[in-house]
Amino acid sequence: MGIKIFLLVLFFAIMIAVGLYSRRHSTNVNDFVLGGRKVGPWLTAFAYGTSYFSAVVFVGYAGQFGYKYGMATTWIGLGNAFIGSLLAWAVLGRRTRIMTKFLDAKTMPDFFGKRYHSKELRIVAAVISFVFLIPYTSSVYNGLSRLFGMAFNIPYTVCVVVMAALTCVYVILGGYMATAINDFIQGIIMIVGIIAVILAILSQNGGLNASIMELAKLPSDVPATMGQPGAFTAFLGTDPKNLLGVVILTSLGTWGLPQMVQKFYAIRDEKAVQTGTIISTAFAVIIAGGCYFLGGFGRLYDTPAIHNADGSVAYDSIIPAMLSTLPDILIGVVIMLVLSASMSTLASLVLTSSSTLTIDLIKGNFVKDMDEKKQIVTMRIFLVVFIVLSVIIALNPPTFIAQLMGISWGALAGAFLAPFMYGLYWKGVTRASVWASFASGILITVLNMFPATKFIQSPINAGAAAMIAGLVIVPVVSLFTPKMDEGEIKFVFDCYEEEHMVKQKYALTEDDQR
Repeated sequence: MGIKIFLLVLFFAIMIAVGLYSRRHSTNVNDFVLGGRKVGPWLTAFAYGTSYFSAVVFVGYAGQFGYKYGMATTWIGLGNAFIGSLLAWAVLGRRTRIMTKFLDAKTMPDFFGKRYHSKELRIVAAVISFVFLIPYTSSVYNGLSRLFGMAFNIPYTVCVVVMAALTCVYVILGGYMATAINDFIQGIIMIVGIIAVILAILSQNGGLNASIMELAKLPSDVPATMGQPGAFTAFLGTDPKNLLGVVILTSLGTWGLPQMVQKFYAIRDEKAVQTGTIISTAFAVIIAGGCYFLGGFGRLYDTPAIHNADGSVAYDSIIPAMLSTLPDILIGVVIMLVLSASMSTLASLVLTSSSTLTIDLIKGNFVKDMDEKKQIVTMRIFLVVFIVLSVIIALNPPTFIAQLMGISWGALAGAFLAPFMYGLYWKGVTRASVWASFASGILITVLNMFPATKFIQSPINAGAAAMIAGLVIVPVVSLFTPKMDEGEIKFVFDCYEEEHMVKQKYALTEDDQR
C-alpha cells in the first residue's frame, strides 16, 4: 500500500507542477486552446494517443471484447493503430493544419462555421459537441474508479471526485500546453506499464504458448460456434461481423471526434505532421495492440468475481480481476498506467468542450463584446461546469462502459466525420449535406438508445453505422442540393495555393525538381 500511495502522490505532484509551469503558455485564447499552434511532433503524437486510449479501452473494451472474441480482439488494437492513427494522420493531418490555420479556426464547430460560411452550423455543432462529450467523460471515470476500488478499496464516489478535481486544476492552470506535456509523461508511463503487465500475466500462465494452449481448451458459449474448443484462439474469433463493427467504431471514429482532430490544429508545421504520424502509429501499436491482446486472455480468469448476482458477466470487472493477482509493485504500475490514460483523455475532453462552448456558442451570440481575457475566464468556468456534469452522470451511469463510449463516439463521429473530411478535399460539399450528416448521426444514435425505436441491437454497431451513413449521405446530398458560392469556395481553398519561403534544408534541389 505504501508503494501505491507513493506512486500516486508523485504522479499528482508532477501533473500539478506541469500545470504551474505551463501558465506562461496560456496568456491568450490561441495559446490556451491550441498551444499557440507551435506544438512539436512528439508532444502532439503522444497527446493524440493518450487522448485516444483511456480506461474505457483498458478496462471496458479490452475486458468486454476480449471475453467475447478471445485473441482475435487484437485486431481491434491493430485497426486503431493503422486506421485510427496512421491513416487519420496521413489523410487529415496536413490539410487540417493548413486549412484551420488559414481560416483561424480554433475548434471543430469553428471550422464548420468558417469552412461552410454558416453561423448556424457552428452553433449546432457546438451544442452536439457539448452534449455528447459528457457520456464519454463519464465512462472514463467509471473505468478508472473500478481499478482504484480493486487496489485501494476506496469508494467509487471518492475516486471520481478526486480525479475530476486534479484534472480540472492542471487544465485550468496551463490549458493545452499543460495537457500536451502531461500527455507525453503519461504516454511514457502507459508504454512501460502495458509491457510490464502483459509480461506478468503471460508469466502467471506459463508463458505465451502455455497461455494460448489453455485458452484453446475452453469451449465457446457463442451459439454460432456450437461449443467448439479453440474458438477463442481463432484468427477472426467467435463473431467476425460484430468484431468488424467494433474495429470501425473505435478506429474510424477518431476521424470525427473534436478532441482528436483538434490535435492537428495545434501541431507546429507540415514536417512535424510527418514525424508525428510515425510516432503516433508506433504508440498505438504498443498501447492499443497491447490492451486488446491482454484482454484476449480474460477467460482464463473466469471466476465468480467477474459475474453479477444473476450470473451475467460483469465485463468491467474482468481486467481488474486479472490485475488483482499481480504483485503490489505491478498493481501500482497499472494504477499509474490507467490513471495516465484516463486523466489525459479527461483533460482533452474538458478543454475541447469548454473552448467550444465559449468560442462557438457564447462569444458573438450571447456576449457580443468578449475580449481575450474574458474568453479565457469563461473557458475556465466551463471547464468546471463540464467536469461537474460529467461527475454527476458518472456517479449514476446508465449502462456499462462500452455502451457509454459507443453512444458518444457514434453521435459525434456520425455527425462530424464526413463533412469534416470531405470539406478538406472536395469543393462540392454543400451546406445541406452537412446538415443531413448532423441529423443522420444524431438520429441513428439517439433512436437506437430506446427499446421502442431500437433497430440495431449493439450500440457499437449503431455507432459504426452512423459513421458509414454520413460518408454516403454527404456526397449524395451534395449532388442534388444548391452549391456554395464560388467566391466562398475559392476563399477557403486558396489556403492550399499559398506560396511560402522555406529554409534551404527543406527546399528541393534542382535535381529533385527535374
